[in-house]
Amino acid sequence: MLTNDLDFRLEPRLKALYDQHKERADKIDWSYHAFLPWDKGMDFKRVPWDPSQITLPSGIITAVETALLTEVNLPWFTTYLSETFRGSLSVITDFIHTWTAEEDQHSNLLETYLLLTRNVNPDRLHQLRKQVLEGGFVPDFHTPIEAMAYTTLQELATMVFYNNVAKTVGKHDRDLATLLRRLAKDETLHYAFYRDVIRTHLELEPNYCYHIANVIMNFKMPGAVMPDFEDRMGIISKEANYGPLQYFDQVLDVVVKYWGIHDLRPIAPMAEKARIQILEYHAKLKRIRDRYQRNHAQGKS
Repeated sequence: MLTNDLDFRLEPRLKALYDQHKERADKIDWSYHAFLPWDKGMDFKRVPWDPSQITLPSGIITAVETALLTEVNLPWFTTYLSETFRGSLSVITDFIHTWTAEEDQHSNLLETYLLLTRNVNPDRLHQLRKQVLEGGFVPDFHTPIEAMAYTTLQELATMVFYNNVAKTVGKHDRDLATLLRRLAKDETLHYAFYRDVIRTHLELEPNYCYHIANVIMNFKMPGAVMPDFEDRMGIISKEANYGPLQYFDQVLDVVVKYWGIHDLRPIAPMAEKARIQILEYHAKLKRIRDRYQRNHAQGKS
């Protein structure tokens, strides 16, 4: 059996996960206005923007701007998830509504911060935002189980991204570090829900591994639709503490272990082949990580 829909037998368990999410989220409910340095704000008509007003390193600005241009695509993300889960379990539709409401503040927080602190050209930022939204966003995964696997990786990667950038930016701007960590808290809760939905399915039916393999080996962040995305990620990897090495250590390795891919025993031959492909892919990236670390250590010695 290689079904790609969510299993109706798990609906009570998924409802329990959703209730758990709401309980956790209620304890950390927030409003983005509390995380902004309003005292730094100035009227752009009275004091026009000028590059001399920038206070942050360019790599940090690129990281925050890239995060913003990812978050503004929320309408497309919601459309994608709503269409993918139409006719599936009702609890997932309920979660998508909650997820959308919780994500809605993210782009507002990041954009307002950049404008208040004048670390970006406001006209350029407006044009970039418009361009990204006009471009739309349609992932390559169109079945419910694939979508859940994709959102697991995407939410964890975003959480790691925010926390890692916050570590780098702390010495430059504590306000920015604080707001990035606050965004990471939302992503942590979202990741936990999606992650556990997948694990419950794998525990019930290891053959789901077939569809998960497709996502793991073809994953890319939703920000890939923005202009100069590869250049941006190169800068962020070098200057803002998030790149391929962090993706392996803090995202892929974490998920593969949590889902117990190594110990799964699918019955369907195609699913078992997919499981082996995941492990081979994981091992390949681990070898690349190890080789880089050895070379880096030798370069320092």
